[in-house]
Amino acid sequence: MNFEQTSPVLPTVSRAFLEDWLTALRQQCPPQQLAGFMAQIGLTGAVRPGGRVTHDQIVRLYQLVAVETGDEMMGLWSRPVRTGALKHLCASVRGASSLSAALYRFTSFWNLLLDDFSLVFETESERMRIVLEPRDGAAAQRFGHMLLLKLAHGIASWLTGQEVPLRDVGFAFERPDFAEDYLVLFPAPIRFGQGVSSIVFEAQLGDLPVARSEAEMQEFLLRAPRDWIFTSYREHALPLRLREMLQQADQLDFRLDDAAQALNLTPRTLIRRLDAEGTSFQAIKDGLRRDIAIRDLSRGIKSIEAISQDIGFASAANFHRAFRRWTNVTPGAYRKQNTKT
Repeated sequence: MNFEQTSPVLPTVSRAFLEDWLTALRQQCPPQQLAGFMAQIGLTGAVRPGGRVTHDQIVRLYQLVAVETGDEMMGLWSRPVRTGALKHLCASVRGASSLSAALYRFTSFWNLLLDDFSLVFETESERMRIVLEPRDGAAAQRFGHMLLLKLAHGIASWLTGQEVPLRDVGFAFERPDFAEDYLVLFPAPIRFGQGVSSIVFEAQLGDLPVARSEAEMQEFLLRAPRDWIFTSYREHALPLRLREMLQQADQLDFRLDDAAQALNLTPRTLIRRLDAEGTSFQAIKDGLRRDIAIRDLSRGIKSIEAISQDIGFASAANFHRAFRRWTNVTPGAYRKQNTKT
């Protein structure tokens, strides 16, 4: 058994998370063009309940849409964000004297481009906060708010050379059914139904120096949006810390009691904290099993029997039933649709 532990198995996101974005794209792209984009990233046909989307597919779709539409925010705001905007943003913030100065430049930059919302940068004794304030009663676009706040975090992490921890992330819309996907993106407690959308950094981080070369900026832009949406998750919240522990265990043989002991918590406290974040130990374990299976099925190297053994199933039949429950398709059907060539 080998989970290739030197590199994390990146969490997938739900098809419902992607559908949130596609709702906006349908206003931007003709049906035939959007269908072509989806075919190129390997997502065709009707939306399946339980379907999953990989990071590579999200990144590829962003790159296709941004180039073909000439809008680097892909129809998420009332005015297109023209090609080259992200490059100018990076050039601006990398010349700042500190992280706090860079975040101020970040908000100033977007206030020149957006008509729907203004970005306010607030500093207090214990926190730095970026707030999205609506203009003329503009409604919160869920994917747009998520993407812009994640860009703020991703740029901050890139500038400082580390995944910057967060105190809090809030959204001015109600908790969606796929709220667990937000836990993959932000290393912080996430709150829905807030008065405004905002992201909060520790004030002490404001003095961190920022230093990125022109070559590093070009590499960051070339990989966009991978390095600002999907940063590493060493600083992530409790669910992803547990996921990392599970990945390092032999055949995921890691129990709730083991996790609680490793975290210096009682099992009851761990259960309560996970429940407050809308998840459970078993859900985290099943999510990792699912994502390892999706990765290995896509690679097309291991047999289905070997994959089922690697992730701790007693038989391929049990794995078959679980995978269908997780994704609404069988392992064989998933492999046929998604094998990388």
